[in-house]
Amino acid sequence: MQQLAFRFGVMLQEARKEAKLAQKELAERTGAKKSYISRIENGRSDIQLSTFYKLIEFGLGKSLNISVE
Repeated sequence: MQQLAFRFGVMLQEARKEAKLAQKELAERTGAKKSYISRIENGRSDIQLSTFYKLIEFGLGKSLNISVE
């Protein structure tokens, strides 16, 4: 489970950097705390799928597509 949290964190960090946003800006856009964004990106915090969706869709203006293979 911790590996999954790490993967979400890495994906979030890459998308945030691609959008040229600081953690603080992403946090402000989504109502999260900067420290929570940091913990997610460093794999030190679990994240609910609904929260990940909110960060990607509303915070970064990107779409989140999930597939099961």
